[in-house]
Amino acid sequence: MMLEHALLSIRVGEEPAFEESMREALPLIESAEGCLAPKCAVRPKMDRSTFLLVRWSSIDAHLSFRETELFTAWRALTHRYYREVPVVTHFHEPLTY
Repeated sequence: MMLEHALLSIRVGEEPAFEESMREALPLIESAEGCLAPKCAVRPKMDRSTFLLVRWSSIDAHLSFRETELFTAWRALTHRYYREVPVVTHFHEPLTY
């Protein structure tokens, strides 16, 4: 399993519209093959950024999603609100003992 973390910087004044679009977009990513749990959290208004956490079955599942029409629809709903290109990081599952 793999955890995707994306830091999304939202344009000033666009936060409410972004949040509404994200409500439509989350079911799209959730329906992608290999997507296990998407979550989006908004930081305080003074920060103007949001983060997206998505648990995927594998990094290949995430990369495959980016080649689908679901991703195209996701992008149309969300990317127009970004101030800059999102910073995306992939993490492996936590260590267990």
